Amino acid sequence: MAQVVLVPLAVAILITFVLTPPVTSLERWFGRVPAVLVVVTLIFATLGLAGWGLTRQLGHLAEEMPQYRANIRSKVADVRGASRGGTIEKMQDAVEDLKTELGADEAPKGTPSQPVVVTSDPASESSGFTWLGPWLEPLGTAALVVALVVFMLLERRDMRDRLVGLIGRGRLATTTRGFDEASSRVSRYLLMQSLVSLIWAGIAFVGMFLLGVPYAFVWAVLGGALRFIPYVGPTVGAGGPVFVSLAAMPGWSGPLAVFAFFAALELFTNMVLETVLYADAVGVSQVALLVSVAFWTWLWGPLGLLMASPLTVCLVVLGKYVPGLSFVVTLMADTPPLELEHGYYQRLLARDQTEAAELVEKHIISDSTESVYDAMMLPALNYAERDRLEQRLSPEEEATIIDATRELIADATEIARRRAASAPALVPAAVPLPREPLKVVGYAVNGGADEVALAMLALTLEDLPIEIEITSTRMQATELVALVQDRKVSVVYFADLPPSPPSKTRYLVKRLHAALPHVHIAVGRWAPPALADESSQPLIGAGADHVAAKLTESRKYLSGLLEAQAPVPEEAATVPARASA
Repeated sequence: MAQVVLVPLAVAILITFVLTPPVTSLERWFGRVPAVLVVVTLIFATLGLAGWGLTRQLGHLAEEMPQYRANIRSKVADVRGASRGGTIEKMQDAVEDLKTELGADEAPKGTPSQPVVVTSDPASESSGFTWLGPWLEPLGTAALVVALVVFMLLERRDMRDRLVGLIGRGRLATTTRGFDEASSRVSRYLLMQSLVSLIWAGIAFVGMFLLGVPYAFVWAVLGGALRFIPYVGPTVGAGGPVFVSLAAMPGWSGPLAVFAFFAALELFTNMVLETVLYADAVGVSQVALLVSVAFWTWLWGPLGLLMASPLTVCLVVLGKYVPGLSFVVTLMADTPPLELEHGYYQRLLARDQTEAAELVEKHIISDSTESVYDAMMLPALNYAERDRLEQRLSPEEEATIIDATRELIADATEIARRRAASAPALVPAAVPLPREPLKVVGYAVNGGADEVALAMLALTLEDLPIEIEITSTRMQATELVALVQDRKVSVVYFADLPPSPPSKTRYLVKRLHAALPHVHIAVGRWAPPALADESSQPLIGAGADHVAAKLTESRKYLSGLLEAQAPVPEEAATVPARASA
């Protein structure tokens, strides 16, 4: 079977990852061969001695178990007494009755029982090495692992170059980063897990010693080693001492104290130790790790439990750098499966406005209100328009997303105001006060989405003396020119969200610039990089003074115009600038 070869190979690769750093350090002083031999000898000798010592201790424990018969019988009697006359006894009686009836049906009356003859094999009895049989397979596997580790450490550079030549020719930078990341992440996982296991073993030893559990050191070492096995290991590691305490300690108070101690220790390990030391060490989602554990256990048995986490880490790293396996990262890595803007848009498509609002609130808390527009809300409008143009969304569905975004803008504004009210007051900075507010007309070129985008722009300008009038009425070029002349505005801001072509906006800009050359013209082509215009030159050539791809760029441009019309510092009064939401 392939398992006979693949399991030792996988274990040897894992151990090689762990031993490479110390071997590399010793190579500088002793050379490659002596460094490998020293490290391998020390590690495997230590493991062998530890295994031998634990085996002897467990043997002594097995010899002492008959001494605990009285305690075991007393506890069994207590359990039987507690179950007498209750549900447990009734279930036991029902099972005994069922067994009796089944036995009566299967054995016909009058059928004589056949005697069982036990024979022995003289050849096997005469052999003096029968005790060696059960040890041959594990000893052979261990010898193969040791040999593989030695040769992998000696030839690791040659093996690395061969793998790079096999899968990384022409992509040396990517392949090198992949090898480095896999090595560092596996090493970090093993280091953090070793540290957690060491701390757990130390606390467990002290606790069991104080509680009087026999062979506390043995159970602490075994429990710490078993913690390398996800999910199953901690339960087995704590189950042994609890079982021994039931057998060795008189009464129930001692075993219950041991059980409570391990329950508290496990809570402390999971909530404190692993949170502080082990967080993000694996880089694999919990569900993916659980599935991986189940798969490798089914494939390789108990050893698969130990190998599951490192093998899954290597698979995720491989998916990160091999284009054909990128789906592995999406399915198994602990990074968000969807980018922020796509996750928000997906929630709007699913009509789950509550979860979309939660995403908005989380972003505002971690960042700012202005950034949530560029990071989430505007991209959702862009994607909805793209999907409508490509007939993946109906106009009604796009309108639903626009309406939901309009409501979420109000929620975001309320959240930002609450945060500003609860935040500590900052020392205000003095800004020049213009002679009069900057008057801006915002024109939505293509309807509802552009109008909502202008509303976002107005909210980003709340702390500045800028008056923006948003018009949603569709106008001809001459009507727009007349409106600008009537309002006596300084700036006209067109909102035209991609991916719609800017041809209509370019025509309006050209006509407005020809009629009113003194008016500043700006265009908001706000969009994520995937949908942004390749060049703003067509609009600039038509007469636009500024074309923005982000709302933050629009705010910066209008702030510059505001400062340009402010009076000189000697004549200017000053007012404190309000803190931005």
